[in-house]
Amino acid sequence: MAPGIYGAEHAAATASILDIALQSMPYGFCVFDTKYRLLHWNARYLSIYGLDQASLSDGIGLLDLLRLCVQSGSFPGRSAEEVAAMYQDLLRGGGHEGSFVYRSDVRGRVIETRQSAAPGIGWVVTHEDVTDEVLAQQASKAHEAELALRSMQLDAAVNNMQQGLCMFDAERRLVICNETYASLYDMPRHLTCPGVRLEEILEFRLAHGLDPVGGPELYRESVLELVRENAEAKRIIEFEDGRVIAIQHCPMPDGGWVGTHQDITEQRRNEERIHYAARHDALTDLPNRIEFREAMATAEEAIARGAQMAVLCVDLDQFKAVNDTLGHAAGDALLVGVAERLSEAAGDKDLVARLGGDEFALLVDATGGLHEVAVLADRIVACIAQPFEVAGHQILIGASVGIAMAPVDGADAGTLLKCADLALYRAKNEGRGAYRFFKRGMDDALKRRWSIETGLKLAMVRDELSLVYQPLISVEDNRISCMEALLRWKHPELGMVRPDEFIPIAEETGLIVSIGEWVIQQACRTAAAWPEDVRVAVNLSAVQFRGRDLVEKVADALSRSGLRPERLELEITESLLLADNDAVLKTLHALRDLGVRISMDDFGTGYSSLSYLRSFPFDKIKIDRTFIADIVCREDDLEIIKAVIGLGQSLGMSTTAEGIETEAQLEAVRQQGCTEVQGFLFGPPLPASGIAELLGCTSPARPQRSAAQAN
Repeated sequence: MAPGIYGAEHAAATASILDIALQSMPYGFCVFDTKYRLLHWNARYLSIYGLDQASLSDGIGLLDLLRLCVQSGSFPGRSAEEVAAMYQDLLRGGGHEGSFVYRSDVRGRVIETRQSAAPGIGWVVTHEDVTDEVLAQQASKAHEAELALRSMQLDAAVNNMQQGLCMFDAERRLVICNETYASLYDMPRHLTCPGVRLEEILEFRLAHGLDPVGGPELYRESVLELVRENAEAKRIIEFEDGRVIAIQHCPMPDGGWVGTHQDITEQRRNEERIHYAARHDALTDLPNRIEFREAMATAEEAIARGAQMAVLCVDLDQFKAVNDTLGHAAGDALLVGVAERLSEAAGDKDLVARLGGDEFALLVDATGGLHEVAVLADRIVACIAQPFEVAGHQILIGASVGIAMAPVDGADAGTLLKCADLALYRAKNEGRGAYRFFKRGMDDALKRRWSIETGLKLAMVRDELSLVYQPLISVEDNRISCMEALLRWKHPELGMVRPDEFIPIAEETGLIVSIGEWVIQQACRTAAAWPEDVRVAVNLSAVQFRGRDLVEKVADALSRSGLRPERLELEITESLLLADNDAVLKTLHALRDLGVRISMDDFGTGYSSLSYLRSFPFDKIKIDRTFIADIVCREDDLEIIKAVIGLGQSLGMSTTAEGIETEAQLEAVRQQGCTEVQGFLFGPPLPASGIAELLGCTSPARPQRSAAQAN
């Protein structure tokens, strides 16, 4: 074979191999001559720029080539001229001797172009799709930025925590702590560095004034115990400076732990304040019912071990009158004064509490026996009886005391309080201003009261209430001039209950309002059938005056019954005027405007009677039976009656003497000029049917009866 032929074949083979190699390259490849005319290219180059092999020809110029690239969608948003200008700028920067790399957006992909000068040829250019690499780099940078942000956020969060945070490894060496932790214990910077041992930190705290309650050894042992137990736990550490630190210990699997340290001093103080407020009276600052009950529960344990205790229930006498006359502010000031006196009267170890309203209680050590407890009770009664100065007023009240002894009267709180209440009830019923020890049988009185109170609530529903009428006799013409309506109640189990027993209970419970309305309606309806010159008298309770509709209820009763207003006589007692003088007088005048008559009952047994007679023009004064009983044998009673009758005559008021039971009593009051008389001398109270017969209401020929006929 001729050498020339062999050389040509070899060159062709070499070219073919090179062409295969170029076509197999993973990136685009092309060659430009010095005038930027395309000489060679591979398939990858065509693919990157979306070119068609048929559209290319050897020697195509750069600008024409770029136009084809733009038409295929490469270089979005740019024209061929703009891309050519970019290349020219690159050429000017790199020169024919240099090489340069640039990246461009080609059909949504990032193409990195490397252009190198090839002496004697022109330029060799490679085109590599680096989109995935760029995205990976961007993701890595974003991840690094996210990690940096998270680290910054975590650092900010950790160092702005209200709790001190620390982490230790299994060797008790500090891994990390936040600024709150360091500040909490006033730690220097070198003790906050990783690697510092827990023991060093503890020794620093103890050496720099952090004195734990219970001593340093107990504190050190408490902290180290948390580590040794290797379990989640919480400790409350109190320090001598008043601070309280809560430590939360959370172990980690590797033997280390994370701890949080929180200053809960203010939280503890708030809890103590709330606890104190919940168990103390806001007005007097004495323990309240809750605190007293808890103290009683503790006392039960002592009583079970043989201790002697006493419970004293104290109730103020005449306190309501202070509230009604001087207002609640004065009443509150009085309660504060009472609390102070009770605290002074009690012993240092005795507990004084306000249970509510004007009710107080004491829990005292009764080791000294009944005598010492009696001395204390007597001291309480005496000190409360002394005048109080409140808002420029001198106030006189009293105190009643009930006493229960443990373990004699009971060993538990409920029993002792019940017994003390029963003894208090007895003290109040026997005149007030005294003390009474509990005695067996007192609970019978309480059971009766409970039966009365519950029975009253159903009395009207069960039609158990009734009215009887007692005549008032005109002294001048010896005839029945008025009938006083008297309330009666027959209890289904207790039988007839005395009015002086159930009416006070009705007043205390407020039931007297509805009962009183029923009495007025019934009395007016009954009296409407009587002769026109016979009036009906109805007693009013002070409780009824507290309602704003008393006048309307009286007017309604008159309207429903058809009874003329002047035939209705309303009786009030002097004690009513003690409650709220202005309001009561306003109501009395409104009742007078209706046309009804107003009578003052039990005159002379209350306070400031003369001033009340001047403040309101009563129609009648009723002289209490206590002045009548001994009128024949006691000159002073006769003089009082004479004065009262004379006062009534001078003021234009009629007078009625109650409790006339003998002819001598009748003659005595007649001689003094008394207008009316009332009593068993003229007959007992009768039911409505008996009164109708007495007055002869069924016979037009007998419009009235004389006193002689009545007897």
